[in-house]
Amino acid sequence: MKKTSIAIILFITVFLAGAASCEAQAGKATTVQTTGMDVLEVKENSFNFGKIPQGRPAVHNFDIVNTGPVDLRLENVQASCGCTTPEWSKEPIAPGTTAAIKVGYNAYAEGPFTKTVTISYNNKHTRTVTISGEVYKVPAGSAPENPSVQLLKQVN
Repeated sequence: MKKTSIAIILFITVFLAGAASCEAQAGKATTVQTTGMDVLEVKENSFNFGKIPQGRPAVHNFDIVNTGPVDLRLENVQASCGCTTPEWSKEPIAPGTTAAIKVGYNAYAEGPFTKTVTISYNNKHTRTVTISGEVYKVPAGSAPENPSVQLLKQVN
């Protein structure tokens, strides 16, 4: 009976030691993966266009920096809707180098807006930036008549 009890205690001790070792290794792997995600630095996470006229596109460049030791590859840049269009270079971004993601917004619909753009890079890591603003309706027709113009015509 003593031999069986000792064998069970020894088995449990070895099992728990092995589990602790696996947890330690998993912790190291998580640290490596987390560190790998930090190679993309976005200089600003959001941009507010303020008030923009309806029907006129608005554009903003989001500057990104490769802070890692190897090339940064932007795999995809996806907007949350069809009214937002991102443009980016497919070329690798060298360590320490800055690049721009150009985000255009088609101000078709009147009112406030908030749109997101998701940047996928280096094996499916992601970062999200946001644009916002308010589209105001442009008055229909030409500008109102200016009485000063008529006065100037009479003077000449």
